[in-house]
Amino acid sequence: MKKVCGFAIVVVAVLLLVEVIPKAESIMTCSPVELSPCLDAITSSSAPSSTCCQKLKEQKPCLCDYLENPTFSQYINSTGAKRVSSACGVPFPTC
Repeated sequence: MKKVCGFAIVVVAVLLLVEVIPKAESIMTCSPVELSPCLDAITSSSAPSSTCCQKLKEQKPCLCDYLENPTFSQYINSTGAKRVSSACGVPFPTC
């Protein structure tokens, strides 16, 4: 009986880890530096790279925070950023 109980505890622990680990990895950190692959496309008329679009999609939940920050708002709220956002299929935030 002890072996069965110990085995059940191990199985439950493994199932909990399998459930928790992907969620921990999906926690996002807002970092405007992550949008650096978009800088050229924002400040020029060049098309955004696939890396830029991927980063923009990842950082989408953070865009309102960036818009509220005077250091970044001039870039995020620019015509170039709106063009890049549209080209990447990321709706421009309405905050």
